[in-house]
Amino acid sequence: MRLHACTFASTCGSVAFALFLGVSLACPWRVLGVSPPGPMALGPLLALALALGGLWGSLRLLSRARDTCGHLRGFPRPPWRGWLLGHAGMAKSTEEGLEQAEALAARYRRGCLWWFLPWLPVLRLFHPDTLRPVLTAAASIAPKVPLFYGFLKPWLGDGLLLSHGRKWVQHRRLLTPAFHGDLLKSYLGIFNQSTHVMHDKWRAAAGPMGAAVALEVLDQLSLLTLDSLQRCIFSHESHCQQQPSEYIKAILELSRLVVQRQQHLLHYSWWLYRLSGDGRRFTRACATVHGFTAAVVQRRRQALQRLGHQAWLDQHRGQRMDFIDLLLLAKDEDGNTLSDEDIAAEANTFMFAGHDTTASALAWLLYNLASHQEHQDRCRQEVQELLKGRDVEDIEWEDLSRLPFTTMCIKESLRRHPPVTAVSRCCTQDLATRDGRVIPKGVVCLMSIYGTHHNPDMWPDPQVYNPLRFSPENSQGRPPLAFIPFSAGPRNCIGQSFAMAEMKVVAALTVARFRIRLDTARPPRRKPELILRAEDGIWLLLEPLPKGG
Repeated sequence: MRLHACTFASTCGSVAFALFLGVSLACPWRVLGVSPPGPMALGPLLALALALGGLWGSLRLLSRARDTCGHLRGFPRPPWRGWLLGHAGMAKSTEEGLEQAEALAARYRRGCLWWFLPWLPVLRLFHPDTLRPVLTAAASIAPKVPLFYGFLKPWLGDGLLLSHGRKWVQHRRLLTPAFHGDLLKSYLGIFNQSTHVMHDKWRAAAGPMGAAVALEVLDQLSLLTLDSLQRCIFSHESHCQQQPSEYIKAILELSRLVVQRQQHLLHYSWWLYRLSGDGRRFTRACATVHGFTAAVVQRRRQALQRLGHQAWLDQHRGQRMDFIDLLLLAKDEDGNTLSDEDIAAEANTFMFAGHDTTASALAWLLYNLASHQEHQDRCRQEVQELLKGRDVEDIEWEDLSRLPFTTMCIKESLRRHPPVTAVSRCCTQDLATRDGRVIPKGVVCLMSIYGTHHNPDMWPDPQVYNPLRFSPENSQGRPPLAFIPFSAGPRNCIGQSFAMAEMKVVAALTVARFRIRLDTARPPRRKPELILRAEDGIWLLLEPLPKGG
């Protein structure tokens, strides 16, 4: 650890010296506290100012580096490869990597220090007490780490996921009404319709005898969520579950290319990446997505300007407004609105963040219900009681609160298999934890959602799938930050109510219409990427149930 401290400190000192050169060159007499010298004396004084300025700057940052290393010693360090390699290559995006995260949470409970390189310490946190100061800090104090999210920038622009500072604050305030319950209620019909389409495909695959059919469900559910989102955001009927769509194909390709880029160090440079085959494909896919979104926004903007604000509202009275409509009408307290570029960025962000995460959550939910037939049967009984006597099998807004056990199953699946396994922050100031330790300024914090959800301090027998953990009586006294599938604090997921509503609709209708079983020939091996996937997909056996149960 001492060698790491020295390496870290010397690096910081070099940076400090370079930074201080600029100050000393600009006004060296300020460093010395004397009047500006004459031309003949400038040379020696400048040399002295440079030397003193560099020394002072280096000493200050050496002191800061010493304090940082002192704070880091408060966190245990797991076994490593040595002071030169640290833990490089020991954290993997595989089934074994997730098992390692569980083992770390079980052994260290609150967090540990991970050295990715001799000069790159990362704090891995997996307990509410250590997560709280970071997750609840203002967005300006605990911003996201640009390196981890920067690959999405050419695609998503300055949407909520990637923006920061005043722009993030303004957009968050303007977008919040778009996820209000009254507006979500109008989307329930879309969720039902998209689910019906998917189920019709599954019944067709099962054939006229209704035999159990093996399906890879994550891809199927991704198309369902994309179908729903296109209608909720753009009011666009792409029929992407039944036929190819260039726009949907581009989104799926962008998601795949971002993951592939993360795995190739040379592609971290945009200039090298854009010259590669993947980089050219990424650019083409971005152009497809941006062209579609821009065309919709411009068309709506022109209609709004042609009719006028009030006439446009009168024309749409009683009709469902989509995401684009809401953003076009959004104004803050000073009357500021969003530009077309801002609206497009937020729409692209919602399409990206809303489809993969929800699809992953649903796929793992079906897997968990297939693994525990007793819970699946109880969910089915709950839904059938709810739908009894109805002419149309649709889940209505009021039904969402009448599915308590199904909701518990969803939450327990989100605990066992969170779609996003970790989020990262880099604090702009020191933050103290409850137990007296300090998370130092400038150190990357990798907040392990997966590790927190498997921490034995919070979840006894964390490997067991037990929906009753989320019963009202068992939830009492549990820290809110023990369960963070949508993150928490100022930068939590703005669309979590949207996602939960969609998951309840899809889950309820699916268990009412199909018996779900494991495909024992293809057990999934988990693979955390942008979302939690499986190496060869999540394969399940789906058997249609007779109408009426």
